[in-house]
Amino acid sequence: MEIIDIKNNRKFLEEYVLLCSKEWGTASSDKEYIDNKINKILNEDKVISILGLIDKEELIGFISLFKYDGDERRDLTPWYATIFVKDEYRGKGYSKLLSDSILDKARSLGYNKIYLKSYLNNYYEKFGAKYIETLNNGEKLFYIDL
Repeated sequence: MEIIDIKNNRKFLEEYVLLCSKEWGTASSDKEYIDNKINKILNEDKVISILGLIDKEELIGFISLFKYDGDERRDLTPWYATIFVKDEYRGKGYSKLLSDSILDKARSLGYNKIYLKSYLNNYYEKFGAKYIETLNNGEKLFYIDL
């Protein structure tokens, strides 16, 4: 198993877009949709990093570091986002491995705090997240000191 930056790896980036779409979006597998998303990732400044957990050339899970995540609280940066582990690999500590990796990445880029938002209760606290407020859409806003 290894953690790699998949932002510039077309194969893994395409799978990232598909999995994000299925988990948080429109569940589209349309080639034009995928190409447009990849183009945005590569050419806009929102995405700082996308780390993937790879095992034998298979993407097991991923996590992202964004400059912003949504329209609320654009004053905060960077954002811990899109943590995902495929169903068959859950319960093995991979989300902790991904979380630690993105925190290390943010730290290496000179950040001393990272933000995240979620509807989940009592999940991100195990990674050190501390509650700030509830956003207008009902998601809880957290920070993690680096």
